Amino acid sequence: MAVDGDVFGQLEATVARFARERLIPAERRVEDEDALPPEIVEEMRALGLFGLTTPEEYGGIGVGAAQEARLIEALCYASLAFRSLIGTNVGIGSQGLVMDGTPEQKARWLPGIASGATIAAFALTEPDTGSDAGGIRTAARRDGDDWVIAGTKRYITNAVHAGLFTVFARTDPDRPGADGVSAFLVPADTPGITVAKPDRKMGQRGTKTSDVILDDVRVPGEAILGGPERLGQGFRTAMKVLDRGRIHVGAMAVGQGQRILDIATDYALERHQFGKPIGEHQLVQGLLADAQADLAAARGLLRATADTFDREGRAILEASCTKYFCTEAVGRIADRALQIHGGAGYMAEYDIERLYRDVRLLRIYEGTSQIQQLVIARQMLKARRAA
Repeated sequence: MAVDGDVFGQLEATVARFARERLIPAERRVEDEDALPPEIVEEMRALGLFGLTTPEEYGGIGVGAAQEARLIEALCYASLAFRSLIGTNVGIGSQGLVMDGTPEQKARWLPGIASGATIAAFALTEPDTGSDAGGIRTAARRDGDDWVIAGTKRYITNAVHAGLFTVFARTDPDRPGADGVSAFLVPADTPGITVAKPDRKMGQRGTKTSDVILDDVRVPGEAILGGPERLGQGFRTAMKVLDRGRIHVGAMAVGQGQRILDIATDYALERHQFGKPIGEHQLVQGLLADAQADLAAARGLLRATADTFDREGRAILEASCTKYFCTEAVGRIADRALQIHGGAGYMAEYDIERLYRDVRLLRIYEGTSQIQQLVIARQMLKARRAA
């Protein structure tokens, strides 16, 4: 999928302008209220941001991975909280349906996801498993033609807003690890689902994550993502979804990195010490140069990986490299930017303090940096053995 070049150029410019003119001025309000302004959410719907990756036949825009990366980079020049609301519809909450859903499942859910009328959530992580996605304990037992799901999911983004959960549950207790895990499409109003109050987090105020408790939630056999014939294939769907999702997170990191570096550069020009702007001091220049080099490398890797995904339909090694490098890089950029600000950078009245906290999460979700290291090394060894 891809959008015509001229049309995409206009869309990218619109998103960039929206981020700067509408979202950045609302950031302090979001921080204070821990919620997105309803009028901005409606503007995001009107711009089609909820349906960026949904195919056009279902009411979306239908961008490919490379175009998605550029749009998310532009959007994430503003606070990550704004992207969070659309993020599950664009990424992990919808892509399982796009990749593996039946025609009936796509027709039922994708138009609402594309319009933003339905918020999709991805219920994979659990309290005792975390990064060990193959250790899922949530269980689904067959009862006639139905399945009954019981378990708890943790840190589920947009759970409080969700109209649809993709729930991962073990359907075959005798098969260990990733085998025997299935994905179910579960409407949020299904009896037995309880969404806990939103978590209090270190940063990214305005985003919502919550526990989701499934107490004997009954769904029909047709609720299996991809239909009954994909029983036990849920983990494979999750890995495909996360592959593209890691490119998306890389784009978030690059967008925030550009914003943070711009703030630091402006401060280095404006702040004077010893009779001249601090940007004229060589040690400050070193911090700026290192940040710029990290950002340029991250952006280049991101765009190359997105092109690979569009061309080959997968990019396991490249996506993990991208997620790992870009999110670690933005952490370094934020740290250097705060250092350039000195004591002022530690004060809440300066944006850099908030952005520093916000980007820390990028190194954790959709696979920690340590999980990415494992994926990268294993892919390297696998390729070498096959050579």
